[in-house]
Amino acid sequence: MKTILDNKQFQVVIERLAHQLIENHLSFDNSCIIGIQPRGVLLSNRIVAYLEKQLGKEIEYGKLDITFYRDDFNSGDEFKAPKKTELNFSLDGKKVILIDDVLFTGRTIRAALDAILDFGRPDKVELLALIDRRFRRELPIQPNYVGKTIDSIHAQKVRVFWKEHDKKDQVILLDEQ
Repeated sequence: MKTILDNKQFQVVIERLAHQLIENHLSFDNSCIIGIQPRGVLLSNRIVAYLEKQLGKEIEYGKLDITFYRDDFNSGDEFKAPKKTELNFSLDGKKVILIDDVLFTGRTIRAALDAILDFGRPDKVELLALIDRRFRRELPIQPNYVGKTIDSIHAQKVRVFWKEHDKKDQVILLDEQ
């Protein structure tokens, strides 16, 4: 086990990512944030809360379930229970920031891109990932904003712990056996 981000680094990274978004989207007048269910929402909740505090206003924010858009939805024995999509605004002409915790193969993001088109045609879509595992990409998808880039082998697993669910903020790299 190797610690990638400890509790203190975790918070610094979230604040840095939020400030990068402010730098590129300024007032967020035509921008919105969409967290990918389930774990991208944990990250996007934190980023949106920080942004709203810094900007002193509410930001358009949605939560997107991609279960039925995944290319592996019907494969395997495991039932994939959908989460709730909460997207109460049109994406037509908006600058959309998709948020997920770990970018690995790119397949989750591909599914999210398919899903958001059901809510309108965005002007632009950007991607924010807490962790970018850059060497196992199956699709040509790259994040615009990255908390931390790591090099790992396929047998390793990135585990993100969230204070809300796991009683601590931490990112670790595990060797699977």
